Amino acid sequence: MTIGVIGGGSWGTALAIHLARAGGAVRLWARETEVVEGIRTARRNPFYLSDVECPPGIQATGDAGEAVRGAAVVIVVVPSEFFAATLKNVGGIPPDVPIVSATKGLDPERHRRMSEILLERYPGAPLAVLSGPTFAREVALGQPTACVVASGDEALAARLQSALGSREFRLYTNRDVAGVEVGGALKNVIAIATGLADGLGLGENARAALITRGLAEITRLAVALGAQARTLAGLAGMGDLVLTCTGSLSRNRGLGIALARGKTQAAVEGETRMIAEGARTVASALALATRHGVSLPICAEVGAVLFDKKPPRDALVSLLGRAARPEDD
Repeated sequence: MTIGVIGGGSWGTALAIHLARAGGAVRLWARETEVVEGIRTARRNPFYLSDVECPPGIQATGDAGEAVRGAAVVIVVVPSEFFAATLKNVGGIPPDVPIVSATKGLDPERHRRMSEILLERYPGAPLAVLSGPTFAREVALGQPTACVVASGDEALAARLQSALGSREFRLYTNRDVAGVEVGGALKNVIAIATGLADGLGLGENARAALITRGLAEITRLAVALGAQARTLAGLAGMGDLVLTCTGSLSRNRGLGIALARGKTQAAVEGETRMIAEGARTVASALALATRHGVSLPICAEVGAVLFDKKPPRDALVSLLGRAARPEDD
């Protein structure tokens, strides 16, 4: 089966490696010519996961149209801020070809989910989203991973479960596209908050409290956007949240730690090509919270640190100073 992967970053590369290892013929589109040439000549992505060999089944290209031509499945995995612009370069995809978003974020201009952007570009296309607790490096190395493929079409989700999954990359199906996408997007914001707490040395109790109350925030907004609360107790919600808030490979947690230790966001992001999606998502989360009348106190403090230069310690003090309330409020 031929699979087109749009995006040659760490996650796109990891998915391509997994799919090729499972026997797929993968055409991987990357924006950078260095990535395309590196995979073609040395079987390595020089910028992302450069120490992991790309199987022969991966064909790299700088032509997005070529990547999707003749593909049985197309997976789009580019940062959310570039998602809509990238689709303009992809061109036509046959109406019966499933399109899967593997991007965890929200559109920064209109605050829309990635599946909504896809539906605007390809009306009526069979759509799904892929999310869950997935560090790209571990997927590329073939380490055991479980995540979710969600679609309103249960038969499509089941087909993708079989086509994209493997023993090491275990896929579960779900119908709640909104819940899976919101969980994958907002967990990055909460991970910045836990990084701030870790960087300030506030301890593991504080981290656990932020994760748990962060899940409550994510669930409130997800439900307001039409999701099912139970989805956020699963892999795309709690599972991804715990991984991103505690894992040593988490870019978003790492950003929070660095900010707490006095670095600027620009300095942190200047040290790597990889993007901490939570820094982009928080503005959309707060805009959606205002629109739907939802309280997101942790997200609000992360936004204050990122955009208003509020000292991280003052942000955590603000959270601790909030009035006591019932847990289910």
